[in-house]
Amino acid sequence: MLDSLLSLLPQILFEGLLLGFVYAMIALGYTMVYGVLELINFAHSEIFMIGAVAGVEIFRSLSNIIHNGYLLLLVAIVVGGLVSGLVAIAMERFAYRPLRRRGTTNRLVPLITAVGVSFVLQDLVRLIEALWHNEFFLRMASVSDLEGSVTVLGIFIQYKSIVVIVVSLAMLAGLNLLVNKTRLGTAIRTVAQDMDTARLMGINPDRVVSSTFFIGGSLGGVAGVLFALQYTTISPYSGFLPGIKAFTAAVLGGIGNIPGAMVGGLVLGELETLAGTYLPTLTNGTIGTEYKDIIAFLVLILLLLFRPQGLLGQIVKEKV
Repeated sequence: MLDSLLSLLPQILFEGLLLGFVYAMIALGYTMVYGVLELINFAHSEIFMIGAVAGVEIFRSLSNIIHNGYLLLLVAIVVGGLVSGLVAIAMERFAYRPLRRRGTTNRLVPLITAVGVSFVLQDLVRLIEALWHNEFFLRMASVSDLEGSVTVLGIFIQYKSIVVIVVSLAMLAGLNLLVNKTRLGTAIRTVAQDMDTARLMGINPDRVVSSTFFIGGSLGGVAGVLFALQYTTISPYSGFLPGIKAFTAAVLGGIGNIPGAMVGGLVLGELETLAGTYLPTLTNGTIGTEYKDIIAFLVLILLLLFRPQGLLGQIVKEKV
């Protein structure tokens, strides 16, 4: 049995890496918003879902017009990121900004607002898809260019899996460059440090916060498109579980830390995939594959108990 388990290990590690990159891309959106407002935007999971739905619609609508799969995917990524970013801006403008302007100090208020926005977005997408297609379980159209595969060192790798990994790394590099090397990034870091002081320096905090939501939402939308490409079936409820796991990944890496979000996603993806594969065998079927979802929440509980700042995070004193 040991030989059989070890023979599967390289493929399992690759699948875990792939899943981890998906979690990491979603976690980047949580990290961006938290870094500026110290807000856990639980509605980000629905922003991710909206990007996935937009990507599926682009593939279904344009697959007979654009025959190059990579060009079609590029269009879907752009549209999915743009739609999700604009929805995130609207969410910040009408749900979170009024609370901020009232000077709400109770952290439960924006948290409950985020949960409410999440339900609204779920039902809104369900209504639109039901009216448009009379269905809301959507399947990504198949494009032959993206369905190819290659075997490397015994690991079966689909071309679309390579795309997911490359885009994830590009998003991490681009976000790091934006935050650390551009004027907008400087403004974001200034507002994150002290919003009132930033205002005195001539920075418009509302504009910076909107930009942050747009960037985070766009990252979530791109992640949604790639998730739909990889896992093919999407519904208005597809964002909930990946969103919660991505939040766990963000906390695991150190929420507010951009490289930490990537590290947390990869660690969580590997743990979940290894557990889902080996738990049934090691427990003689007593614990099934479905228990792999518990891993994310178990990791979150243990992390909050023993290292609440995350793997790459630092203990930060509360602002006064």
